[in-house]
Amino acid sequence: MALLEIRDLHKNFGAVAAVAGVTLSVEQGSLHAIIGPNGAGKTTFFNCITGEVAPTRGHVLFDGRDITGSPPHRLPALGISRSFQRTSIFPRLSVAENVWVSAYGTHPLAAGAMLRHADTIPGLDERIRDALHEVGLERHAGRLADELSHGDQRLLDFAIALAASPRLLLLDEPTAGLSRSDTQMVIELVERLKGRYTLVLIEHKMDMVMRVSDRISVMYFGRLLAEGSPEAIRGDLRVREAYLGRRA
Repeated sequence: MALLEIRDLHKNFGAVAAVAGVTLSVEQGSLHAIIGPNGAGKTTFFNCITGEVAPTRGHVLFDGRDITGSPPHRLPALGISRSFQRTSIFPRLSVAENVWVSAYGTHPLAAGAMLRHADTIPGLDERIRDALHEVGLERHAGRLADELSHGDQRLLDFAIALAASPRLLLLDEPTAGLSRSDTQMVIELVERLKGRYTLVLIEHKMDMVMRVSDRISVMYFGRLLAEGSPEAIRGDLRVREAYLGRRA
C-alpha cells in the first residue's frame, strides 16, 4: 500500500523545468531513495512535497489525502517530518529544548496548552527522552546544541524529526559534509529506523543508497530516468551514462 503518491509533478522556474512530470509511489514501511547527478531536481522535488515551493502542476497525496501545496508548518501534524541538507537547529537552546519544540508543537494537547503550563502535558517528557535515546544523544540532553560536534548535530536533526511522531520521514542528504565515521553512524541509524517508519532519502553516497534502499528512483534533468531495486539500478546502462557520461 502506497503511503506517499506523486502524480505528474511539475515545477517550472521561468523556462527551466526543475521537475518535469515525475510520478512515483512510496510503499508504507519502505525506504525509497531518490538519486541523480547534481542539478537533477531532487531537492526541488522534495520542496514540492513539503510545500517549500508550490508545484506548477501535479498532485502530492499522503495516505490518500491530497496535500498538494500544503504549507510546511502543517505537515508535522499530518505525520510528515523532514531533515535538510544543512543542519537546522536552535544553537543556543539545549539539546533537550530543541527536541521539546518539535514534541510540543505536534502534541495533540498542545492546542489548549495556553491555559496550562507546558511541563504538565502528559507524555511530552517521554517523547523527548525517546527521541534522544533513539539517536544516542540522551547523555547530551542538557548541553547547548552548538556545543555538539557536527555529526552529533546531524543526529539532533533526526531527534527533532522523530519527536513529532511522524509516519513519513523525508531525509535530504543526511550524510552531507560528514566524516567517514559520522557517515557510518548515520547509516546505522537509518537502518534502525527502516521498517518502523516510511523513509524517502536523497543521497549522493551510492554505497549507502545501495545498502539501505528497498527501491530507488533516478532523476535526470527533472525527469524520472529509471526506477527499481538496488540491483536493477546498479546494472542500468542509462543510469551509468547519466552519472559517468556516454563514453563510460
